[in-house]
Amino acid sequence: MVKKSLMYINLCLILCVSCQSEKKEKTEEASFNVTSPLIKDTIIDKDYVAQIRSINHIELRAQEKGYIQGMYVDEGQIVQKGQLLFKIMPNLYESDVNRAKAEAKYAEIEYQNTKNLAAKDIVAPQEMAMAKARYEKAKAELSSTNTHLGFTEIRAPFAGIVGRLHVRKGSLVDDGELITELSDNSKMWVYFNVPEAEYLNQMDERKDNDPLHVRLRMANGKEFTQDGVVETIESDFDNETGNIAYRATFPNPKGLLRYGETGNVVITSPFANAMLIPQKATFEELEKKYVYVITKDNKVKAREIKIAAELPHLYVVASGLGKDERILLDGLRMVQENQKIRSKFQKPEKVMSNLDLYAE
Repeated sequence: MVKKSLMYINLCLILCVSCQSEKKEKTEEASFNVTSPLIKDTIIDKDYVAQIRSINHIELRAQEKGYIQGMYVDEGQIVQKGQLLFKIMPNLYESDVNRAKAEAKYAEIEYQNTKNLAAKDIVAPQEMAMAKARYEKAKAELSSTNTHLGFTEIRAPFAGIVGRLHVRKGSLVDDGELITELSDNSKMWVYFNVPEAEYLNQMDERKDNDPLHVRLRMANGKEFTQDGVVETIESDFDNETGNIAYRATFPNPKGLLRYGETGNVVITSPFANAMLIPQKATFEELEKKYVYVITKDNKVKAREIKIAAELPHLYVVASGLGKDERILLDGLRMVQENQKIRSKFQKPEKVMSNLDLYAE
């Protein structure tokens, strides 16, 4: 009875070992699709976070103290150059002007009388000079009071859009107090920062100082209908970030863009001999990108790679991978490090043709 039990146990052990061996053999013999990088000239869109500003944006402030007597515009209203926007109670300044007019008239009459008398040698030349000086002083004071009276009317210095109103009719404002803002949105300035290496590449690509044309992707993901031109690049790099500031000018004929909007500037650059691989052939660990490289003896090895740029469904590899190396295309979760597999090679051109390839 004991002998039969031992024979039964031995048989079970043999079957178990056989099953494990068969399972291991099946794992080793699993077949996966592999491919290699595609070397191809392509075009890369690079996005830069941007801030949108009006070509002319100013604050309108009171130049005289007084009560707001008239408000002739509303927030967001389009106004023309010279249009009356606000009026500060002018009564006091009108009185000053009337008094200055009277004094100037009196000084003029006195000067003319003295001038006539001087012509007849009745008064000394010094007296005529003093009368003339009093007349000139009166005219200067009249001009000054007229200027102050003009300050009670706030007019648009250029055509634009009125911003938020910070006062209401009847409000008492002090000299220099903010009333509203005015924006000229006929053109927009878009500011963005570019890393040093990309700045150098862009300068190399430019021929005969041709302007750098850019596009604008708005906050809703849509592209603005007008292209922009980089007109200004700052003189210095930011030592903390290693970036340099660009300013692009965009026409804004329909007034869609407003001061303070955000978006992304898109610069399209050619990329010669780019090494392209499918994004699905990569995996990520601790914010690093990896691929599974298939060795000559058909073993799986994880390899870190550096990404130069991202395209739809594709990565441009900067380093970490050779152009003739084979990489695992699918089944990345089904393999382990150093696992031996059977592979079926797919030409990279065929693999890429099944993706939305954005390349020339």
